Amino acid sequence: MSTLPTFSTLGSGPTVLMLHGIGGGHKAFAPQVETLAHAGYRAVAWDMPGYGRSAPIEPYNFKGLAQSALNLIDALQCESVTLVGHSMGGMVAQELIARRPDRINRLVLCGTSAAFGKRTDGQLAQGWAEQFVNQRTAPLDAGQTMEQMAQKLIPQMVGPGALPEGLRLAEFCMANVPPATYRRALAALVTFDRQRELADIRVPTLLVGGEFDRTASPSVMKQMATAIPRARYTELAGMGHLMNLEAPDAFDALLLAFLSEPLPSPLPGAH
Repeated sequence: MSTLPTFSTLGSGPTVLMLHGIGGGHKAFAPQVETLAHAGYRAVAWDMPGYGRSAPIEPYNFKGLAQSALNLIDALQCESVTLVGHSMGGMVAQELIARRPDRINRLVLCGTSAAFGKRTDGQLAQGWAEQFVNQRTAPLDAGQTMEQMAQKLIPQMVGPGALPEGLRLAEFCMANVPPATYRRALAALVTFDRQRELADIRVPTLLVGGEFDRTASPSVMKQMATAIPRARYTELAGMGHLMNLEAPDAFDALLLAFLSEPLPSPLPGAH
């Protein structure tokens, strides 16, 4: 029997499910939950397995994370939802739509990529991936807390126009990530590759990038947008990787405008 991940929800109407990044939690979408609820949507933000009060999964991989998200969609009694995925949450969203495209009616991908740690020939850049994980976990190995890591990392991830309150919320979220979960999420992160499936995404898709995002660069996001049949890319000037917290008003305006567009006729299914 599967364990349902914990989540916050507000409002009623069409369901928008928000999937946070590796340093997040359900509160990482707090501004959007409030905005969407007031605009007539049922806003749902989960705690990814291992985060908040959500039980961890074994093995900790994208297949399992996507299944956990699907379990939540089933529990919410939704035929289909709009998925909003940030960073690693955007990867979970891509994994879910690749496996169950029938359950997603719109897709919003923010500060994410279609692969991690891959060379241009598609092979795993093993040494680079290991170096990335080691760099991110070295402070924990040295005895630092997640709070200390957040205080150092978060300011490096944002742009010059970031709202100070957004940074404080981002630091709070990261500080509360269990170290063991952070390690397991990092190990999963570098295995992700759904580049070939981008062309199979048939729903309207909005990609949102930050001008100063060094984690998922604007060039990467633009390439993704060209590969997805019904996608468009929008960039938030002056913002970095945590754009929904750095500029919540601007981000929410983009999101609401996208949600208000009529759904087009379905494209032919993927082969």
